[in-house]
Amino acid sequence: MDTPQAVRARGITKCFGDVVALDAVDLDVTQGQIHGLVGPNGAGKTTLLGLLLGLAVADGGRLEILGTPVERALAAPDGVAGFVDAPGLYPSLTARQNLAALAALRGLDSGTAGSAGIDDVLAEVGLTDVADDKTRGFSLGMRQRLGLAAALLTRPRLLVLDEPANGLDPAGKRHVHGVLTRLAADGTAVVLSSHRMDDLEALCSEVTILATGRVVFSGPLNKLAAENRELDYRLRTSDPEAARRLAAGTAGIRISDHTGLGLRQDPDVLVVRALVPALDELVAEVVRSGVAVRELAPVVSPLEAAFLALTEHQEAGR
Repeated sequence: MDTPQAVRARGITKCFGDVVALDAVDLDVTQGQIHGLVGPNGAGKTTLLGLLLGLAVADGGRLEILGTPVERALAAPDGVAGFVDAPGLYPSLTARQNLAALAALRGLDSGTAGSAGIDDVLAEVGLTDVADDKTRGFSLGMRQRLGLAAALLTRPRLLVLDEPANGLDPAGKRHVHGVLTRLAADGTAVVLSSHRMDDLEALCSEVTILATGRVVFSGPLNKLAAENRELDYRLRTSDPEAARRLAAGTAGIRISDHTGLGLRQDPDVLVVRALVPALDELVAEVVRSGVAVRELAPVVSPLEAAFLALTEHQEAGR
């Protein structure tokens, strides 16, 4: 059986005066999927997230959320929760009091989000130890986690998040990643925007890239990587000079300049540009020559490389 769709958008347009924020945007998100939304500033990401949360209505196109067509009413559809820009909090209230106030505003009874429910979501996002601290003293990362806890009060089937890892330290980011991964495993659809390509690659099975309000790519990450052209790779070996000679003699390999890529000069590292088949051949030649490969990694991730290429092309064509 086909997996149910959490979001199905066709030809969505949204304008603010003369500014076209979204131009015939299509989007598909299935239940249990973490879907990334990527784009430069002004690409339309926040506008699209706002439509999913019921904060705005489209000027044209068709939007279905959790199988129900979205009508022209400014309200979050049933089963949807999240935040854009930053979660709204009361600074003079504690974390627990903020969640209690939000639960009351949403009409949630004690059976679904009473004190036990609030304690549960605070524990889920790792804020139990500061539950009774006023949020005016919270760091950006702590406010983001409290915003996630607020969204989880309704146990949404679609979670919409804008830069959820913003301001998080490595431990906090790992904690939030774990929360989102578990939610998806339990069937919740998650749509998130982020400027952090490493976060998206760690979390998302599919991404949609926006540029100037249009979709320039939408699909699985592995398809995006396959469609990408040559990448620059860092190659660290036990014999850099031998590796350089082998690279110079391998078809499809070009030796790149560290400085041109914004990298620190490192005599032990060779930077090469190649397609994957040519890179595989180089590595095989290096190993056959008795040289140990100690590091092999893309200088820029496949997602970031494709993002830059696609969005720069779109900007150039405006």
